[in-house]
Amino acid sequence: MPTKKYHVALSQQDRQQLARVAASTKKSTQERARARILLLADTNQEGGGHSDGAIVKAVRSTSAQTVHRTRRRFAEQGLQAALKHKEQQNRKKRLLDGKAEAHLVALVCGTAPDGHKRWSLNLLKDTLIEQGFVDSVSHETVRQTLKKTNSSPG
Repeated sequence: MPTKKYHVALSQQDRQQLARVAASTKKSTQERARARILLLADTNQEGGGHSDGAIVKAVRSTSAQTVHRTRRRFAEQGLQAALKHKEQQNRKKRLLDGKAEAHLVALVCGTAPDGHKRWSLNLLKDTLIEQGFVDSVSHETVRQTLKKTNSSPG
């Protein structure tokens, strides 16, 4: 068996914090599993750290890859980074903020402008742009926003 590249050596304070997280019912299942992984992998405990296979069997709801990633994240970034999930890197910024969404819903609930029987997605899009809520937006974004809020034009 190859030697481990990433070792987990916990202080007494870290062990206490991880024990609280592992026993907590307010933390997510993944966070509790990562805490248990780190507790079992700790080389400062009596008898040293457990092997990855033993940790997978003890935690049950995890894989060897998760054990490896948790060890690596602890060694490279510290305890809090090992417990929490990694934030998404390339998340798109929302085009319509809460104020624009509220105005869009209010438009849909109101009467359609003169010359139109009802609101169309393109008409809503053009109205949002004219009123300065956004610089540009597609009718698809308007549709998705209305779908999310259970509103529909017409």
